[in-house]
Amino acid sequence: MASIAEGGIPSPNIWHHPGVYEVENRAVDPDGVLEPAMRQVRDWAGATVLDLGCGTGFHLPMFAATAARVIGVEPHGDLADAARRRTKDLANVEVRQGTAQKLPVGGASVDVMHARWAYFFGPGCEPGLAELDRVMRRGGTAFVIDNDGSRSTFGRWFSECYPKIKAAEVERFWTARGWQRTELDMGWRFERREDLEAVIRIEFKPADAERIIASHRGVEVDYAVNLWSKTY
Repeated sequence: MASIAEGGIPSPNIWHHPGVYEVENRAVDPDGVLEPAMRQVRDWAGATVLDLGCGTGFHLPMFAATAARVIGVEPHGDLADAARRRTKDLANVEVRQGTAQKLPVGGASVDVMHARWAYFFGPGCEPGLAELDRVMRRGGTAFVIDNDGSRSTFGRWFSECYPKIKAAEVERFWTARGWQRTELDMGWRFERREDLEAVIRIEFKPADAERIIASHRGVEVDYAVNLWSKTY
């Protein structure tokens, strides 16, 4: 059984279906919208980057290509091990097991933080934000990428299936804490229909997933996200 860092909040998708989540990662943002949008706010060339909730390390090589140092933090032991295997030949990458609420990172040591669909979903993530206050260097920038439930096909699925997460409430939460929003349209594009269906089944409850699959044709989905950023 995998070790879980104390306080780790279970993920309904990657913790149980890492192989399918890998397929999802490859299908996300097929036209490369997210990376340049982040770089426009704050480039990480020569910086120390913290990838929080790094999972199997999918994004670590992208940061490592230009960053001076990259630290991946992941609460799930098996996923952290997979991230270490993925980056074993990258000398400037280190993966540590830990949580957003208790980061295994020194104070004022991070220039750029990246969290993508990991822990930071608005109300309830205050302990993690307190840790960012501790670890971010002055002038550093934190990025949180999350679903925009107010628009797009995926946003409609998300808001219908997770009604407790209200887009307006999430927006108020971040804005009140000094974060800036960049609205982005990225999309899903799969090579095979069966891959899209498998991913939908790990993102939604069974009845919702089957309803969505029956209602949507093809291998592409328009998908809107919010890129939240804050400079410390």
